[in-house]
Amino acid sequence: MDAVNAFNAELFSMIDMKPPISRAKMMSVTKSAIKAIKLYKHVVQLVEKFVKKCKPELKVPGLYVVDSIVRQSRHQFGVEKDVFGPRFLKNFTETFHNLYCCPEEDKTKILRVLNLWQKNGVFDMDIIQPLVDMAHGPVAPAAAGGEYLSVVQSSDSNSMCV
Repeated sequence: MDAVNAFNAELFSMIDMKPPISRAKMMSVTKSAIKAIKLYKHVVQLVEKFVKKCKPELKVPGLYVVDSIVRQSRHQFGVEKDVFGPRFLKNFTETFHNLYCCPEEDKTKILRVLNLWQKNGVFDMDIIQPLVDMAHGPVAPAAAGGEYLSVVQSSDSNSMCV
C-alpha cells in the first residue's frame, strides 16, 4: 500500500500547480503508478477521483496522466499484460463526463488525445467514438492521413458539470 500512497501524493501534488504540467512531473506520476501496478485498481481509482475533483484547468493534465500510464504500461509489459487500460475503461464514460467540465478551449486537447488513441490503436474506435460524440462535435475525416478531426461546438455541455 506504500506504493499507492506514494502515487496518491505524487498525483495530488498537481492540485496546486498551474498548467502546463512539466514533462518531469508527468514522468514522476507515471513512474509511481507503474511501481504500484500490483494495486492498479487503486491507482486507477485515484486518477478517476483526481479528474472528478480537480479544478477545470487541471482536467486535461488528468487525461494526460491516464494516457501516460496506459502507454507506459503497454510499452513495458505489452498490450496483453497491460492492466491499466482495461481498468480505466470500466468508468471511461463517467471519467470523460468529468473531463469535459474543462474550459471550452481545452476540449480540443481532449479530442486530440482521443484521435491519437484511435490512430495508434490504443483503444478501439467503438470505445473512442462515444467519447468524441460526448464533446458535441461533428466528426469528419481529415484530408490527409485518414485521421479524424473533431470540431467542438459551443453548446450546453457545461450543464453537466457541477
